Amino acid sequence: MARTSLKVKAKRTPKFSTRGYNRCDLCGRSKAYYRKFNICRICFRSLALQGRIPGVKKASW
Repeated sequence: MARTSLKVKAKRTPKFSTRGYNRCDLCGRSKAYYRKFNICRICFRSLALQGRIPGVKKASW
């Protein structure tokens, strides 16, 4: 779980545009972030298994 201060810091507009970075909207994780869904891989997996992300389902073959 990310610290609250890091979540707030990521939301601010950086002094230079290259200093900006992404964090998961749900847990605040900075690594393994999916831009299309704005969440990290761990949150993505749990939401996909619950069926809460439209158009995404568990693969089986």
